[in-house]
Amino acid sequence: MHEIIIEPDKSVKHYWRELWQYRGLFYFLTWRDLLVRYKQTVFGIAWSVLRPVLTMLILTVVFGKIAHLPSGGTPYPILVFVAMLPWQFFSSTLTVGGTSIVTHSNMITKIYFPRLIIPTTSMVVSLVDFAISFVLLLVLMIVYGFWPNSKIFVLPLLLILAAMTSLGIGYWVTALNVKYRDFRYIIPFLVQFGLYISPVGFSSALVPDAWRLIYSLNPMVGVIDGFRWALLGNQIVLYIPGFILSIVLSMILFISGIWFFRKTERSFADII
Repeated sequence: MHEIIIEPDKSVKHYWRELWQYRGLFYFLTWRDLLVRYKQTVFGIAWSVLRPVLTMLILTVVFGKIAHLPSGGTPYPILVFVAMLPWQFFSSTLTVGGTSIVTHSNMITKIYFPRLIIPTTSMVVSLVDFAISFVLLLVLMIVYGFWPNSKIFVLPLLLILAAMTSLGIGYWVTALNVKYRDFRYIIPFLVQFGLYISPVGFSSALVPDAWRLIYSLNPMVGVIDGFRWALLGNQIVLYIPGFILSIVLSMILFISGIWFFRKTERSFADII
């Protein structure tokens, strides 16, 4: 009796070729995740609307009405909702992707395919929520009579930056979660803690100049500031040193995340 063992190619060139060859599986998993995400929920896809809206209302009341933080001439709900776009995209990708390998353990132990496909599908699913939230933002802007200028055309590049940040951290957390299951408890804490240390409910311009570069070590600061700069017209002055630092950190996280994931994925089936 002969046994055929399929193993991943260790070369970078063949690995990316394999990812392309398995694109059909990527499409299937993405479509399946989209179909089952809100299956058997009372509100269904309406959760994609309720979550950002409720979060926006809470942050607007706490920071805008109670703390009376300045918004730089921008309606506070819009200031918050613009930041919610990349933050919700990041948190959803990290939360779902971080536990995705363990969730798909049956597939991992039975067949071979590039494991990188699984956490990446969470980003595409989060992109759908992003699109829904973006439509809500346009409605909110109509209500307040507030419109962006030509900077909005930079938004696709900023979305790529948000995706790199989300996936980079996601690949690290996903791989670590396979070996150290404690990460399933750490992930919600990271998301909750990150919401408070990121400028979602307030403007990063409130951070003292002496601390702004250090504050930008959180890569989501540059991503959020970039979104506000692109969507809020001339109301936002982009802090260039911090934005460049965020770009560099996002690239490092993305590249190192892929490297670490590839290094550890060969042992996933044994550990799970």
